[in-house]
Amino acid sequence: MFPVLVPLETASNTPEGIDLLIPPWYDIIWSLVAIAIIAIPMVMFVLPKVTALLDERAEKIEGGIQAGEQARAEAAELRARFDQEIAEARREAAGIRDRAADEGKAIVAEARAKAESEAQRIVSNANRQIEADRQAAEISLRSEVGLMASELASRIVGETLTDGEMQTRVIDRFLADLEAERPAAIVAEGEK
Repeated sequence: MFPVLVPLETASNTPEGIDLLIPPWYDIIWSLVAIAIIAIPMVMFVLPKVTALLDERAEKIEGGIQAGEQARAEAAELRARFDQEIAEARREAAGIRDRAADEGKAIVAEARAKAESEAQRIVSNANRQIEADRQAAEISLRSEVGLMASELASRIVGETLTDGEMQTRVIDRFLADLEAERPAAIVAEGEK
């Protein structure tokens, strides 16, 4: 049937138990020599460069942190200054706005005063013009009414008033009678 395989080593040379995990001494020594050959140049050449590189990076990071803190402090200072300038600008704008409002009120008051004085001047000129027109109309009406009265009187009496002085007296008396009747007519109209 099956042939039995016989191990090459005898049972007495085979390690057992914990000895299975521990290598022989010659393997340990040669492994240490190989590690020393690799580790010594690493420690002498590579490790200082890596350490220098790590120190440089640490310094850069620390410098960056300090620069960031300094920039943050400067930004806070700038923000405080800008806030102060904004507050000052707002106060100044409020002052300008108040001055502009006061100036606007002064301009409006001045314009109103000018308009009122101009209106008073126009009303005064209009009243003078009306008075002048009224006087001119009164003089014109007096002369026309006088002529009509003298003509009427000459028709009624049948004689012509040739005397200028007499004609003037008749006209004046007629106009005086008309003026005396006019206030009575105005009062009578007011009562209606």
